[in-house]
Amino acid sequence: MTEPQGGSDPGLFVTAATRDAAGNGDWIINGEKWFSTNAKHASFFIVMAVTKPEARTYEKMSLFIVPADTPGIEIVRNVGVGAESTRHASHGYIRYHDVRVPADHVLGGEGQAFMIAQTRLGGGRIHHAMRTIALARRAFDMMCERALSRQTRHGRLADLQMTQEKIADSWIQIEQFRLLVLRTAWLIDKHHDYQKVRRDIAAVKVAMPQVLHDVVQRAMHLHGALGVSDEMPFVKMMLAAESLGIADGATELHKMTVARRTLREYQPVTTLFPSQHIPTRRAHAEAWLAQRLEHAIAEF
Repeated sequence: MTEPQGGSDPGLFVTAATRDAAGNGDWIINGEKWFSTNAKHASFFIVMAVTKPEARTYEKMSLFIVPADTPGIEIVRNVGVGAESTRHASHGYIRYHDVRVPADHVLGGEGQAFMIAQTRLGGGRIHHAMRTIALARRAFDMMCERALSRQTRHGRLADLQMTQEKIADSWIQIEQFRLLVLRTAWLIDKHHDYQKVRRDIAAVKVAMPQVLHDVVQRAMHLHGALGVSDEMPFVKMMLAAESLGIADGATELHKMTVARRTLREYQPVTTLFPSQHIPTRRAHAEAWLAQRLEHAIAEF
């Protein structure tokens, strides 16, 4: 999906698939894709390409199943994350040059790529969140073990109030996040419609990297020099947290989704002051009570 010149913004995609001029129904793909996960191990690629350039942004693209050994595919290089060695790098920068695929290799239907991708990504984000809970809990367990085991001149780390604050804050964040993920998964099962749960999924995606980052940072700090060394997993965990804020949609994008969907539930006021303006509400209440009192006296 992702392209080097515009990330995963569908409005900036340039990789295109056109029908073969020979009229045999084949598609010819040209363009570049960036950060194609596990590219060097894959036996096939799922490629999102523009097939309807004049259509609306979210109806321009189609998905193609492309065997990895198809002529015209070039893995320019495999990109690693952070300090990952070239040997372990597996995010492919791939160039497609006149790559021919049969008509029946279209996944779903023509112009359906974005809808299919969003459906997959919705559930995928919840799966990421579940794994993130486990990763955060692992860091939390190491934090608590360290707090109880490490001795200072003044006793255990666990006896220091700032350590206790780190433990309390981490436990609260993990539990809040766990319940948010659980509720969102329940809503997905309830509605069977990702559109109805987009705000909840976006909220999970926003919270995910922040919770992991905060818990790992506290655990790493309690381990001192050992925490930032390659003898403990915290640095990799921290990098995972940063990656989660980018993969499957940047945090900023998901915050926009949460805000926009929330604002749909509200209406602007047409008066000078806000709806909860105390003097205005008092005046309305006094007028209402006066009317009721007048009515009661008239009936009496």
